[in-house]
Amino acid sequence: MNQWLLDRLIGDSDDRGKIGQAGSATGIVVNALLAVMKFIIGSVTGSVAVAADAVNNLSDAGGSVVSLVTMRIAQKPVDKEHPFGHGRMEYIGALGVGALILLMGFELLKDAVNSILHPSLLAFGWVSFIILVISILMKAWLYQFYKDVGGRIDSAALLAASKDSLSDVIATSAVAVSMLVGHFLGWPVDGWMGLIVAGLIFKAGIDVCKSTIDQLLGGEPDKELGRKIYDMVLAYDNVLGVHDLMVHDYGPGRCMASLHAEVPADGNLIDLHEIIDRAEREIAEKLNIIVCIHMDPIVTGDEETDRVHAHLSACLEKEGLMLHDLRRVPGKEQINLVFDVALPVDYKDVEGLRKRISDAAKEVDSRHVCVIHFDLDFYHHANG
Repeated sequence: MNQWLLDRLIGDSDDRGKIGQAGSATGIVVNALLAVMKFIIGSVTGSVAVAADAVNNLSDAGGSVVSLVTMRIAQKPVDKEHPFGHGRMEYIGALGVGALILLMGFELLKDAVNSILHPSLLAFGWVSFIILVISILMKAWLYQFYKDVGGRIDSAALLAASKDSLSDVIATSAVAVSMLVGHFLGWPVDGWMGLIVAGLIFKAGIDVCKSTIDQLLGGEPDKELGRKIYDMVLAYDNVLGVHDLMVHDYGPGRCMASLHAEVPADGNLIDLHEIIDRAEREIAEKLNIIVCIHMDPIVTGDEETDRVHAHLSACLEKEGLMLHDLRRVPGKEQINLVFDVALPVDYKDVEGLRKRISDAAKEVDSRHVCVIHFDLDFYHHANG
């Protein structure tokens, strides 16, 4: 059904912006209809619960407007003030929806505490109850619709709106259950139900805000994307290793990746450049990201260097680590081994690791002195 609705709204277009805006517009219409319907029924029946839920639906329509506006802004092309585009506006929109969820939780918490301190039965009427059930079903559908569309285009704003709709399903269900319990059993449980629901809604709001703030600040990278980039680059001829991958997220569909690719130092420079240039172009097309690859020439075919590299790599592999850019510089009294070791961002025992590597190098030749540069591996194990 969701796909059918999208087909009616945008046809067979794969345009990410149109899909996202259609999703937000659908949310505005559904929430506005629910708000109008509940205002009318609440006024006719005098049901405070239905009238209050109407206000909540009106605020949800406002949240959908926020999503629509921020998604439209996110589609704006680059300009002088924003050379990387406006894609992060989607994250700001998701943060706004998260704030609305928290506000809803706060208001529900206040009402719940007041109901506990001053317990009373909710006014019951079958018309009001049926309206609440219809609302629950419609918001459950909207939750799934937002989730499907948001997942399809990787939209933080729509995925946040899906959690908002799920919060509404929980809150309205609590009201409906409280009405039934109060009517048939005479128990004023509205306050206690509201307290539980408020906690659930607070959690949903905090999750949305935390996830969005992490995206804005540069949170944990997408390991699956990192693995794809590693595998794709390594598949090209004369690429011996890949390291120092970084992906800069400027919003969905606006990512830039930079990495180092090890190539034979004795290879033809023109041929190697053509390979790397082709890799940048083809990976960019397949993954819809900008790719910049730096070539690192490494010595191959030198027996001593290969022996040291194999021994140290085997030792580091036991700790789930890797080295790169190894150079062997012989001298009269010592042989310097200059190389980098990629560490996960939370690695603690750097000095202990330095000693273990040095000891391993001396197992090959007692004259070895390690000159190690430790760099960060933002996609640790993505290439494993």
